[in-house]
Amino acid sequence: MPVCDGHMDRVIRILHSLGPVMPRPGLAEAGRAAAGAGVGLILTSLMLGLLTHSTGLLAHPMLIAPFGASAFLIFVVPNSPMAQPWSSVVGNSVAALAAVAALHIGLPALPTAALAVLLAVLAMSVLRAMHPPGGAVALATVLAATADHMPGLGYIALPVAAGTVLLVAIGIGWNQVTGRKYPFRQPSPPAHGTSDPAPERRFVPKPEVLAATLTRLRLGSNLGVEDLARLIEAAEIAANATALGPLTAAQMMSRDLVAVVPETALPDMAQRFRDHRFKTLPVIGHDGHYIGIVSQSALVGRADPDLTAQHLLDTHVKTLAPTAPLAEVIALLADGGQQAVPVVEHHRMLGLITRSDLIALLSAPAA
Repeated sequence: MPVCDGHMDRVIRILHSLGPVMPRPGLAEAGRAAAGAGVGLILTSLMLGLLTHSTGLLAHPMLIAPFGASAFLIFVVPNSPMAQPWSSVVGNSVAALAAVAALHIGLPALPTAALAVLLAVLAMSVLRAMHPPGGAVALATVLAATADHMPGLGYIALPVAAGTVLLVAIGIGWNQVTGRKYPFRQPSPPAHGTSDPAPERRFVPKPEVLAATLTRLRLGSNLGVEDLARLIEAAEIAANATALGPLTAAQMMSRDLVAVVPETALPDMAQRFRDHRFKTLPVIGHDGHYIGIVSQSALVGRADPDLTAQHLLDTHVKTLAPTAPLAEVIALLADGGQQAVPVVEHHRMLGLITRSDLIALLSAPAA
């Protein structure tokens, strides 16, 4: 009986491993990606038709089948290293070149197809341009070739390279407009002009260590170095916030606010900074709506008494709702770009969370 149970457990584990592993995307995200892929393919076909002076653009689309797979990567998983512009354009182009080279060897169809895919994979690997649709480009090129229609270098340029460039360009625009980052993030130098990493990155391994780890685990084709760093950073923030309990912005914020109106003059603002030793002053409109923040640093070097809060306020400071969790507060205050977080609901400012508030919370003894 135990033996049977062992076999059943093994079968269950195997069946479980064959099931879905990806989280189900939200309906809005699925619609965003699907619409982008459709729009991208239509526009690519139309533009390729214009480049070739083709008539009947919709009746005879200037597309090749692998473009569907390229569109999937570019619009559905734009963070994948295999979807990036270099991978897409170079991958598809060298795959087409590999297919043309294999066709000119003169082998039968089956070994020619296999050789084309083999050469395409090797070329994409050497050029660091791994793009799965490139394998389809190589195979489709060989299968579509006939004695009367043998693709040459012109086919590589148009439609393969030109079509992929168009898909990538449309993908950049679509992803940016719909709130996705494409091309994906690359490691960037510290924002403070020094060699020190940003505060929230000081416990994250260096980019070269992350890159070596991705290579060792053979995950370099699935995740970029900067996205891995962001993942580690977000996980650490979430873990720290969990350890501190289910705190929200409303529980942390200061409610007795010292604010100014847009017409408050420079001397009055300077006096309030001196009196209260604040580093930021909220600017509230006469209707009670939150407008922005004036930082103490904005007054440095200013002497014109006619300057007002309206001239010096920063309207790009990110705000949070009162129900925002502690992890979001930490994320906004961890770097030097934001000294305080306004807590706003229905355009009205309920409170303010400063770095001092956060330091006091983190240094408080555990209950």
